[in-house]
Amino acid sequence: MAVIKPPGVYIVEKDAFPNSVVEVATAVPAFIGYTEKADDKGKSLKNVPWRISSRAEFLTYFGGSPKATFNVKPIEQPAASAPAQPAARAPEKAFSLGDIDYVVTATQKSEERFLLYYSMLLFFQNGGGPCYIVSVGTYDEPITAKKLTDGITLLLKEQEPTMVVIPDAVRLDRAGCQDVQAAALMHCGKDTQSRVVILDIYNGFEDWHPNEEDCVTQFRNDIGTNYLDFGAAYFPWLRTSIVADTDPDFDYSLVNSTDLTALLTAEAVEVAQEPNGKPLRPNVIAEVKTLTEEYNAQLLHKTLVESSPVFSKLLSEIKRQLNLLPPSAAMAGIYSMVDGTSGVWKAPANVSLNSVIAPTVNISPEQQQDLNVDVQGKSINAIRLFSGEGVLVWGARTLDGNSVDWRYINVRRTMIMLEQSIKLAAKAYAFEPNVSTTWVTIKSMIRNFLIEIWNRGGLAGATPDDAFAVSCGLGETMTADDVVEGILRVTVLVAVTHPGEFIEITFQQQMQNS
Repeated sequence: MAVIKPPGVYIVEKDAFPNSVVEVATAVPAFIGYTEKADDKGKSLKNVPWRISSRAEFLTYFGGSPKATFNVKPIEQPAASAPAQPAARAPEKAFSLGDIDYVVTATQKSEERFLLYYSMLLFFQNGGGPCYIVSVGTYDEPITAKKLTDGITLLLKEQEPTMVVIPDAVRLDRAGCQDVQAAALMHCGKDTQSRVVILDIYNGFEDWHPNEEDCVTQFRNDIGTNYLDFGAAYFPWLRTSIVADTDPDFDYSLVNSTDLTALLTAEAVEVAQEPNGKPLRPNVIAEVKTLTEEYNAQLLHKTLVESSPVFSKLLSEIKRQLNLLPPSAAMAGIYSMVDGTSGVWKAPANVSLNSVIAPTVNISPEQQQDLNVDVQGKSINAIRLFSGEGVLVWGARTLDGNSVDWRYINVRRTMIMLEQSIKLAAKAYAFEPNVSTTWVTIKSMIRNFLIEIWNRGGLAGATPDDAFAVSCGLGETMTADDVVEGILRVTVLVAVTHPGEFIEITFQQQMQNS
């Protein structure tokens, strides 16, 4: 109130309504990994969490795809008289030429196969929106667990991200991947308590038969027991359509030039021996030997595709390998899409995946039982192919599957949203008088917010009083000592919606009535 001294009319304004709680964003993932560049008009963005909202912005600030190089080698067949060797993982045949089988592998320089770029494409294809990028290095640098872990630490100063995704972690060795994923869980569950991490299964593309050495069992053994309710894992990896034949970088330059020349020469010899064989033009092989002639690169690639069936098979195998991606980025996009259309309280499951041809492993209902319900509670969500429906996410559990409170990922994320929204709004009352007026105001503010969430279906209950309760006051949540110590306690009880994971329909015959 103004100081009244001279005679006159004075205006006094009073607040009629309490402060409101603003719902925080729930679908803002932070991606950590390696990029082609990290630059904003000359300013380095390396190790700087940077917010983007589209694929175009990612290309502007962080560049394009990594340039891998693939070798093409014939698979050596053991001599008939050679002694038996210990069992080893045989190379996977890519294609055959005559009696010779060939294998396609990345060269040592590019075998790390940086995944962040392709994962970002998969994220935006599945409904992704605003996100943060933490570039910890470029394609010229090796992938290390320390850099990825340091990238997680950089997020401590950022308030907005609600998810952490680290696709490049699976390109480390098993121990390194374990370290990064454990650090991500600790960051979410201990350091911030305001976000969750979406994890990939190390070697999750391998065929799965439950035993002590399979990738799922190894993941469960490696992940530990700390902060499991702040993480969710998905299995298996995905065969995607992110890399297409029409991409400008998808051409013959992906193949080791020496190997390509040898392969085309072998094909020419093979075709020449056929009665109606049409050999390659002689200058095609010569052109391959001089790949530095950029002016005819497109023409050479087109010529190879049209005249060499083996080259087409080779490109198909390379495309298959490039399109093999872990599912975490796709799931980050699904989280964003579901949050935007239904709300964070809707389980991100029974939703189809875009730009995904099939999961690498076809999971049966019996196998999913082992994934979904584990003795140690480390539930892993399945991605399955259903006839007539496509590839669906068929699980919505956290890694803490035995917890009644935190079994479902949508429950954990809903609680994070409620906690952070109310926390930010309550900051306005720090250092306010610790009296009944302040208590009533805070209760009213929180209650109005929860009523809105209840109206939108985020809380379960026929009435608001069934869905939540807010308590604050002396003799209710505080003692006289609390007031003297400057402590204002508020208790909020909420009934968060849980997904109907199991639907049971009972049929029974009855007697004829007419």
